[in-house]
Amino acid sequence: MSKAIIALIKPRNHPQPKIRPPRKTLITPQIKKLANDVCEIIRSEDKQWEEALKNRFFEEEIAPAEVAHIVFDKIRDCELGLKFFGFVSHNSLSIDGFAYSSLLKMLARSKVFTEVDNVLLECLQCDEKRPTTEALSFVICAYADTGLVSKALELYSYMLRNINELPQLWACNSLLNGLVKDGKVEAAWRVYEEMAKRNDSSESSSLDNYSVCIMVNGLCKEGKVEKGIRLIEKRWGRSCIPNIVFYNVLIDGYCKKGDVKRAYELFEDLKMKGFLPNQETYGTIINGFCKRGEFVKVDQILKEMESSGVEVNTQVYNNVVDAKCKYGYVREALEITRKMIEAGYELDIVTYNTLISNACRDGKVQEAEQLLEEVTKSGLVPNKLTFTPLIHACCTEGDFEKASHLLVEMTQCGHKPDLITYGGLIHGLVVSGEVDAALTIRNNMMERGVTPDACIYNILINGLSKKGRLDDVEQLVQEMLSQNVSPDAYVYASLIDGYIRSGNFDKAKIIFHDIMKRGMDPGLVGYNAMIRGYCKFGMMKDAVSCINKMTRRKVYPDEFTYSTIIDGFIKQNDLFGALTVFCLVIKQRYAPNVVTYTSIITGFCRCGNFAGAEKFLKGMRSSGVQPNVVTYSVLIGSCCTEGKVTKASLFFEEMLMSKCNPNDVTFHYLVNGLSNNTLGTQSESGLHKPMLLDIFGRMISDGWHPISASYSSIIACLCLNRMLEAALQLTNKMLKKGSHVDAVTFAALLHGVCLVGKSKEWMNIVSSKLIDPKLDVARKYVTIFGHYSTREATKEASAILHSLLKQGKSDE
Repeated sequence: MSKAIIALIKPRNHPQPKIRPPRKTLITPQIKKLANDVCEIIRSEDKQWEEALKNRFFEEEIAPAEVAHIVFDKIRDCELGLKFFGFVSHNSLSIDGFAYSSLLKMLARSKVFTEVDNVLLECLQCDEKRPTTEALSFVICAYADTGLVSKALELYSYMLRNINELPQLWACNSLLNGLVKDGKVEAAWRVYEEMAKRNDSSESSSLDNYSVCIMVNGLCKEGKVEKGIRLIEKRWGRSCIPNIVFYNVLIDGYCKKGDVKRAYELFEDLKMKGFLPNQETYGTIINGFCKRGEFVKVDQILKEMESSGVEVNTQVYNNVVDAKCKYGYVREALEITRKMIEAGYELDIVTYNTLISNACRDGKVQEAEQLLEEVTKSGLVPNKLTFTPLIHACCTEGDFEKASHLLVEMTQCGHKPDLITYGGLIHGLVVSGEVDAALTIRNNMMERGVTPDACIYNILINGLSKKGRLDDVEQLVQEMLSQNVSPDAYVYASLIDGYIRSGNFDKAKIIFHDIMKRGMDPGLVGYNAMIRGYCKFGMMKDAVSCINKMTRRKVYPDEFTYSTIIDGFIKQNDLFGALTVFCLVIKQRYAPNVVTYTSIITGFCRCGNFAGAEKFLKGMRSSGVQPNVVTYSVLIGSCCTEGKVTKASLFFEEMLMSKCNPNDVTFHYLVNGLSNNTLGTQSESGLHKPMLLDIFGRMISDGWHPISASYSSIIACLCLNRMLEAALQLTNKMLKKGSHVDAVTFAALLHGVCLVGKSKEWMNIVSSKLIDPKLDVARKYVTIFGHYSTREATKEASAILHSLLKQGKSDE
């Protein structure tokens, strides 16, 4: 039922008691016989059926209202029922609420929602015609089960507001389930709370186990498993008796959240409380441990499952096989399949498809081919999901001949390549840069009578656009139109984006305006592509106008839209404009992402307003958005440019503590900042001096060159924050540039190796080329690093240096 329909139904001026449901007419033998006769007349193909009905009602002197509900219940055929309803309406005959109830139930069962809406519009405006609660419940259930959740919710709200009644429990549960599945959790909570309130205040049951379980499932999908547990505890004993289903939902919730430890605690808890795990319980917890790669635990639970007499089905084994493959244990996965066969299980095509798909994903095409041979030998018929990963993998490796052979083999197995197969083949070719080969495949599929869909055309257009082949793109769009394949929003977005990338924004605008003139919807992706273009070329007024246009057309901006336009304002040095849009984002309850926050911080930094930048950084963290390498690099670069090296060093330390890997831009800013401010770094007080400045200052005091001291200090900070891999990568870059790695860098790397617990492997990690002859200097700095490290790591690093010094003296 649409909002327009609801609007026509005026609420009462004063609250009134519940309307009594329509009463059933006493069914006498005469009425029963008349109803049967009416059904026969309606079923007949007599052209004079309406006249026959009139005569029959006139003979018995009985109004149609007295038999209408029986006719609708008996006839059950939607078309015939509407035929009788049309007869009643055209002859200005009235029927009561009970007849309307039977009609609505019949229409709801048939899911003829246009007619349901029309009947509701007619009968809800008059108390005498008002359907029963049961009939309205039927409609709500039909709406919710078919995915028309908004309509179901509107009718539920109408019942609550106008007749002060809830739909029947099964209909409420259907509505709850639909709302949760549709992601409308807030609305689901409002319905649930009303059900709970009425359940607690009356003797009739308005809530049951299923109601609670639906809401718990909704909470678990959002990752709020603890809240789900509290809900069960709150309802415990009041229309809620916990059973194995509740445990299954909670265990699944924890597993999907990644908290398998807590899931396993619940698994043990349910057994302690006398519940018996079923196949679903075991399957869920096994799948949870599979995703974490904890196969010792998986094997343990499998044994328990078997000893408990619960059958380990093929689906459980398939999950284990899939996980083993993903973690690189292909041989063990194959061993499991062998054990399955020995235990009397027949491997299904899903098992083989899992093995083949994972082998292809790991680039083990030969293993995948051997598995395909086994499929054929075992008598199973390979399907499209068997061949498609192999075809895609061959294309990615550039073996197009083998991919073509697999296509032929697939056809011989009785599976004609379809859009999915061709799509996988074309996508693989485009990803590997072979756009021309992909176009050839497109030609082949068309020759075989398979017309590419908008998705395949979009892949091709996207590939051609990125290569700047816009003439070919236009030709492909013309071909789409000639094939009666309507270009979707993604196709036009790729086309517009291609022209923007090439710098031909005028052409992009022509295409966009042409789409609008034709009355087509560019979709969110199309609008976003244009907004990105306007921002790229500094046309901010047009970008804002584009947002207004899309909103008027009921296409609403997303995070990408707002982050693009905010970044555009910042690049035009318009911080006020960026902040205006940011406030709009907050007002509309969008969650700004890291790109949005970083753009605003960049704007403040460009204005030299570091207080504003830090305020936004603080707000960013409080909103649960973590700064990324770009955020930190912007802050560090701006501080270094302004000579605020201490502030830059503090941001760098914070970056490392949050395990955010710096990039070349970060290093460039720091090296320039430190080397150009040597006097400022030395004048800093030592008590609260950041680690980076402390090490850099000591090196400058010891006579090191500022640039060498900068790089060594940065590497030391990386090592002391256990980011050894990043430190080694920076060291290798220095060596490639011809820089000399000094004793301090060597000491830092050695300390880093010890901090990550690999002191015994240090010679395999730190190249012998990095060993500086000035080992006494290295020992001095290992001691300095000890102020920021663990005593054990410092001791191990010192011991290694001592052994190297001792070895050097013996060599002399």
